[in-house]
Formats: sequence, C-alpha cells, structure tokens
Amino acid sequence: MRTDLHRQPVNPLTAVRNLGILAHVDAGKTTVTERFLYFTGATHKRGEVHDGTTVTDFDSQERDRGITIFAAAVSCAWDGYRINLIDTPGHVDFADEVERSLRVLDGAVAVFDAVAGVEPQSESVWRQADRHGVPRIAFVNKLDRVGADLDAAVESIRERLHPAPLVVQLPIGKEDGFTGVVDLLRMRALVWAGDGDTFEEGPVPEALLEEARRRRRLLEEAVAELHPLALEEFCAGSTISAPTLAAALRDLTRTGEGVVVLCGAAYRNRGIEPLLDAVGAYLPSPLDVPAVRGTLRGTEEERAADPSAPFAALVFKVTSTSTGRLTYLRVYSGTIRKGDTVMDAGARRSERISRILRVQADRHAEMDQAVAGDIVAVIGPKAARAGATLCVPEAQLVLEPPTTADPVVSVAVEARRSTDTDRLVSALVRLVEEDPSLVVRTDTETGQTVLSGMGELHLEVAVEKIRRAHGLEVGVGRPQVAYRETVSRGVTGLLYRHVKQDGGSGQFAHVVLDVDPLEAADAAGSVGDQGGGSAVEFVFRSAVVGGRVPQEYVRAVEAGCRDALLEGPLGGHPVTGLRVTLTDGATHPKDSSEMAFRTAGRLALREALRASAMVLLEPVVEVTVTVPDDAVGGVLGDLAARRGRVSGSTARAGTAVITAAVPLAELFGYATRLRSRTQGRGTFTTRPTGYAPAPASVEAR
Repeated sequence: MRTDLHRQPVNPLTAVRNLGILAHVDAGKTTVTERFLYFTGATHKRGEVHDGTTVTDFDSQERDRGITIFAAAVSCAWDGYRINLIDTPGHVDFADEVERSLRVLDGAVAVFDAVAGVEPQSESVWRQADRHGVPRIAFVNKLDRVGADLDAAVESIRERLHPAPLVVQLPIGKEDGFTGVVDLLRMRALVWAGDGDTFEEGPVPEALLEEARRRRRLLEEAVAELHPLALEEFCAGSTISAPTLAAALRDLTRTGEGVVVLCGAAYRNRGIEPLLDAVGAYLPSPLDVPAVRGTLRGTEEERAADPSAPFAALVFKVTSTSTGRLTYLRVYSGTIRKGDTVMDAGARRSERISRILRVQADRHAEMDQAVAGDIVAVIGPKAARAGATLCVPEAQLVLEPPTTADPVVSVAVEARRSTDTDRLVSALVRLVEEDPSLVVRTDTETGQTVLSGMGELHLEVAVEKIRRAHGLEVGVGRPQVAYRETVSRGVTGLLYRHVKQDGGSGQFAHVVLDVDPLEAADAAGSVGDQGGGSAVEFVFRSAVVGGRVPQEYVRAVEAGCRDALLEGPLGGHPVTGLRVTLTDGATHPKDSSEMAFRTAGRLALREALRASAMVLLEPVVEVTVTVPDDAVGGVLGDLAARRGRVSGSTARAGTAVITAAVPLAELFGYATRLRSRTQGRGTFTTRPTGYAPAPASVEAR
C-alpha cells in the first residue's frame, strides 16, 4: 500500500535507488533490511538476527556472533522503484566495508536507536557519508523500547551530526504502547495492528491533533528557512502545501542541507512502508547525482549515467564462493552483456564477463545485461580487485578507487602443520584479495608471517575464516599495534653529499635539508586521522634559489624522503608528522641524475632523523562503555589502569555511559575483563581517534 506522495517515474533510470543502511552496532540495520525485503515481496518470511535467519547476515560467523561483518547487497522493488540495497557493518573494525560501499552508493538510510540516539559509530559512518557526499534520510528505530524518546534522538542528531533534522512523523503511543505514526505532510494517522503486516490509514487521533499541528508548523518553518520556493509560499499564505513541502524535502535531502527523519520499530514491523516510500520520494536516482569523473590518458573526463555511453564500472567488492569468484560492480555508464570482453584500466588487462548476476546476499539471479545505475555481481574476471575500473577497451577510463585506512593491529600467523604452509599462503592471498584493509607481510627479522588489520575482532574474524573456509589449523600470536614515530625537535642545515664512482657514469648529489615537526596548521588532523586516508602526514617543500637544484631533481629528493619515512630510527616504525625543506644543493654536469638525488634524499633524511629528537606514537581509540550503575567504580578503575582518560559520563535508565580515550594496545582482552567485572551486563564500542605520544615504558619495550 502506498503511504506517501511521489510521482511515478518515467525514465527507467529515475526508478533506481542505490542505497546503503548505515548505523551503530545493534541499532537495527539488518532488521530494517529484512523488513524491506519482506514488505517488498522479495522474501516471504521475516528473518531475525537472534535466530540466525536473516538474508544479509548469511555468513556463519555473522550468525554465530549476531553482528554484520561483511557488506551484503540485495535488490527489491517497491511501488515502481528498483532498490539496490547494501547492508553495511556497524562495528568499527569493519569500517573499510562501509567505505567501499559508500563509494558506489547514491543515498543512504541512517538508522538510530531511539534510546541511545547518536552513538560513536553512528557518528563515524555519518562522517564517512559526508566525505562521499551521499544524501541521507534518518530512521529512528526501536520506539517500542523502554526509554525510547524520538525528540531526544533528534536533538542528538542536531547536536552531534549538525544537519537540520526535518521530522515528518509523530509517534502514536510510547514504548510498548507504540502503535503507529502521524504523517505530518498529509496530516493522517498510520496505525499498525497485531504483527504489523498491515496498517490502517485514518484521521489524526483527537488527543494528538494539537501536537501534530504544532509539529507540522515547526516542520514548515524549518523547511522555509532552508528552501527559497517553500519560503515564498510560506510568506504568501503562512503555510506550505503538501506537494511543495515534499518537493522541498527532496531538494534539501539531495543537497545535504537537511535530513528527513522518520520513526518506527522495525522488529515489530512498524514504520517500514513509509520508510520505503521516503526512499523513493527523497533519495536520488543515478540521474540526480553528479556524473562520475575519471581520468583518461592523464586528463579528467565525466561519464553520465547513460546506458548508451561507453561502459565504465567500479569494482567495490570481491568474494570467493563455492561456485567461483564473484566480482561486485557499480555500473556508472554504458551497458555490459554476457560474453563481453572488458579492460581492467589500471592493470591494463583484459577480462571476460561470462555471467551477470542480480545479487540477493548469497543467492543470485542470472541477467542478460546490466546498465548504468545497476549494482550487480559478475563471474569471469580472474584478477580484478576492489577499486579496479572495468571499461570498454576503446574508451578506457580510470575511476577513483575507494580509500583504504592503514591497519593498526597485527598478529603473527603460522600453519600448525608444516605441510600446510603453502595452503596458508594461498589462503592469505585470497583473504587480502577479498578484504583490502588486511595486509600480509613477512617480518624480515623473525621470518614470521604477519597479518595486519583494523582491530582485534577484524583479525579474529579473518583467522576464523581461514580455519572454516580452508580447513587449516592456524596458530596466532599476541596482537601488536601499529606504532608510528614523529619528530619533536628537528635539525637545521643537515648537509649530505652522495658521491659514487665505480667505473662509467658516476652518481653525484648534494642536498641540504631542514627537518621540523609539522605545525598544527600544516597537519590539521594529520597524525590522528585514520578514517579517510586524506591526512597530511608529510610536507615537503623546496627553498632552493637560483636553480641550484633543477625541478626534476627536487621531485627526486622528495621521493627519496618518502622512501626514508617507511622506517624510523626508534624501532623501524613509519615516520609521520614532519616537514622537510630542501634549502640548498649542488649538481654535477655529468654524474647527477634523478636516481642519485633520490638516493641522497633517502639517506639524508635518515641521517637527519637520527640527529632529531624522536617520539614514539601509539594508536588511541575512544571507548564508550555502557555498564550498570553498581559497576561504574570498578570499570573506571580498570580504565585508569589501562592508561585511559575519561572524558565523560552520563546516566541513562539505570546504566552509565562512560567515554574515555584509551591506547589501543591496552584494550586487548578488554571484552573478557569487562564481562567479568559487570557479570556479563557491560558492553563497549571503540572508535579510532588518532595517535598520541607513548610513555617511556612503552618505548622501552
């Protein structure tokens, strides 16, 4: 049944909605996705997270742990719209899955807990969506819970996320008595009965009529402040009509100036149909978002979402299944058909598309073709990795790949049986191919194989996947965090001459460097940013005058300095947060070359770092701990013992929510410790906040 007003699409592409479900752990993302599938007829039975029967949490580890680990794509149809939906993880360790998904989405539904409001990971995924410019609508879920408060949740959206929340519904009933909503656009009541499979539309209850009118007025005033056409109508008639209001909400959502807020209780099937209508009414189609931009032979080019344009698609996920290798694509332009040969533009490799699949989590429906705007999986490409661009050979284009954050935790892994070593190497290669946020390397000193990822749970899931998928017994070492080194006091005028003569052309390079810590203005968020990979961690500049060092040699010196940043003098950790200035130099008419100056830059900076005062940096996370009131003292003492700095504590319905900054290295095993201190009633979440100087005791380890 339709519950909102929107126009039927004419162009097929206007009927497509590519959206993600974003939220904190346990806010109800997967339940909302399950209800989408159920009410659109894509499934005929409601799946439940606690029963392990959901469509999108199909992996055995997801069902065992009761959380979303891997982003899962599904597709459904509602009132003439084709909805391609990605259910994303809410745990911070799997933020890279969210990042890759947001790169290919046109819109999103942000789900918030009506009791907790905006939680730490809610804020993190919201900021990720901000970076990608993804329009969002908000759904305040779990209004049937004790302590649920729509107004408090909306206020937390306003205070912590900073968009203008535009609330279009008023709840009918509170907590367990929540039965429906008042639609403030049409001023009507939608009431769900029984198990929530159906609802009745009727007039606004008399007891809520005055409050509904007040909130409708507040909505009109908020929209009039932001939208010129709505303001014009409001000034002329002191009100805004439902069609004008809907059009203004659509515009404000797509520009990001406002966020439409709806409410409901997904587990009890209340509020889903209006949310589906809002997806069609307010979120953009592929035609409403800017044309994708890529590079073609060094120049930037746009590709419109046009099925007749040259084919271009971005690979955002790769998985291995029992039926073969699945490559997930967002098609940005053109059309692809079974049997087509495409080009991996970055690797300059041809790939053949043997099958095209409409994805329904772990189930697939075969398609003959996919067009601009589609999100599909293909079988055939053997080497394309996440971030690769597939395009037609005669019109190649390289699209910007999703960013990948640096890993912060590492463990040593080894096969229990020496005969399984080769199988373990193969399994690790496949694992890294599927999840680019994992890194595998061999420690040059110990010879150990080291697996690095975004957190303790991330690595635990990865190792368990090797055990289950490949039947391998794997030994795992104690987790180690990824330290960094930085300069606290630099050096000035360090002179380095690189001279090498061993027959034939020699090498000559003379450089003079100044090394300083990055000032706050230069490093805005540098040492601490782990989210988007856009942090300024190193600044290089040239102050050479008179052409004493040609420009091509200056670039070579910078490249050499970047090489030197890979290993610092304290413990071989990457160096960050410094500025290097090339102040002088000299060349030789015959023996100077880019290679000589690159070598000089590398060796000069290494020498400069050894002469500088260096500081070891350790990763720090913001920990949000929710515990019963009677356990607060013990939890605070434990956080202090872990070098935690408490930044806030709030009371909420018999529980306390404590926020603290804690070094990541001190949190290994914290889940077990917290459970024992709170008799299993305490929970915690983490969010990376950056790096901070480590104490001398850590440096000495």
